[in-house]
Amino acid sequence: MKQTIVLGGGMVGAVMAMDLAADADREVTLCDVDEARLTAAKARCPAIRVQQADLSSPERVRSLAAEADMVLGALPSRFGFGTLQAVIDAGKPYCDISFMPQDAWRLDEAAKASGTIAVVDCGVAPGMSNLLAGVAARRLSPCRSVTIRVGGLPVVRQLPWQFKAAFSPYDVIEEYVRPARIVEHGKVVVREALSDPVLIDFLETGTLEAFNTDGLRSLTETLSIPNMLEQTMRYPGHRDLAWALRETGLLSEQPMDVNGVSVTPREITCRALFPKWTYEEGEVDLTVMRVEAEGDLNGVSTRLWWDLYDELDPETGWTSMSRTTAFPATIMARMIEAGIVTNPGVHPPECLAGDDRVLETLFRELTARGVTYREHSEPLA
Repeated sequence: MKQTIVLGGGMVGAVMAMDLAADADREVTLCDVDEARLTAAKARCPAIRVQQADLSSPERVRSLAAEADMVLGALPSRFGFGTLQAVIDAGKPYCDISFMPQDAWRLDEAAKASGTIAVVDCGVAPGMSNLLAGVAARRLSPCRSVTIRVGGLPVVRQLPWQFKAAFSPYDVIEEYVRPARIVEHGKVVVREALSDPVLIDFLETGTLEAFNTDGLRSLTETLSIPNMLEQTMRYPGHRDLAWALRETGLLSEQPMDVNGVSVTPREITCRALFPKWTYEEGEVDLTVMRVEAEGDLNGVSTRLWWDLYDELDPETGWTSMSRTTAFPATIMARMIEAGIVTNPGVHPPECLAGDDRVLETLFRELTARGVTYREHSEPLA
């Protein structure tokens, strides 16, 4: 039996575990510090095993990984880099979706030395967005630009935020404060998070507002495309509220004295805000993404793009964001086990875009799970 460990029992990690548990030749153990999460996951899928563990400890992660044949990571971003390093130290294959702020590929040499295959940022965005950018760079010669826009939203909008967090809300806050790296005319430049808002119309959602966030990550180093941009999408009005919080200092992590007590504004804001950003049981969420590229296709100036629109699965109750994020990682893990991905090292998804077997398997298996990317192209005047 294949022994598989999933690190993190939140919405994404639980779906990873349940998807992998469908394999008859696999035993899956879901690990988390929160016993209530583990109990809920076990109730939904009795086939999985659960283990309470403090995954903020790299030593604990290393010991868990040492007992596994395959490891998957779905922890908050602040634990991502240390977890990756611990799994590499254990020498076990790894697929991760944590969106860590550090550059994971800096551990590439360590992974090669230990014989570890690690595919990082292997969710929806980053993840499928990276892969599709890599496909565009491969097909278009030259590829002049790539623009990625993605959003996870509630189907029913409720004022004032018109938003709920389908993954770690702390990571949402990070997106709103961390400077955004984009590529202009072949050079990496930095913009404020939430900057350059633009309105985009989608058939399924109506008008959304896109703004700069730091989602290009490895693409700034792996692809030679002169113009690249990543933006997060929300319903119009949400960005202004987030900007006001940040500019007022309410997202600051600098401690301040309040009546003799040292507090950080961000922690107070998060405690008040996150209950309003929490999905109710059965509340329907959606994921919308467009990866758009321009360049020459067979000598003709062409616009090439992929659209994703997905909602909560009513049969399983799995949220759209958890499904669209978890499935690329579980499919990739199976490809590593099948010998489709074989080279040791730390691999962002775009580095696998040149392998037709990877692309065919990934899109086939995503479609089988109800997650469909629709490809379009048109010549440019």
